Amino acid sequence: MSTFTNFTTETNPDLDMVEDVSPGEVNAKKDNLCLVDVRSSDEYNGELGHIPGSQLITLDTLMDHIDNLPKDKTIVFVCRSGRRSANATAMAKDNGFESVYNMQGGMILWNEMSLDTEGKCS
Repeated sequence: MSTFTNFTTETNPDLDMVEDVSPGEVNAKKDNLCLVDVRSSDEYNGELGHIPGSQLITLDTLMDHIDNLPKDKTIVFVCRSGRRSANATAMAKDNGFESVYNMQGGMILWNEMSLDTEGKCS
């Protein structure tokens, strides 16, 4: 039985192998997702905060941890604006992950939509 989550997607403008999903849809389905934030720890706990329940794996260490990510669950990668997470999504696809997505607009758009965050410094 598949534990993958279906999304309405758009092709990433910079990486045609990557599919983007909206922050609103990620928020609505986040309980069924593995959320991976690829920013630095300072950003993760910085002014934009992070999505509750997300895990931090910085982009420069992603390949060291890729084997620990679930291949049987949908993964959404998150960063500040959507560029680094698009690269992370491409890396995961190159390593055999089927159900991986990039969160469009990153934490900037997430915050603009007033969605829940934690870890913000004020």
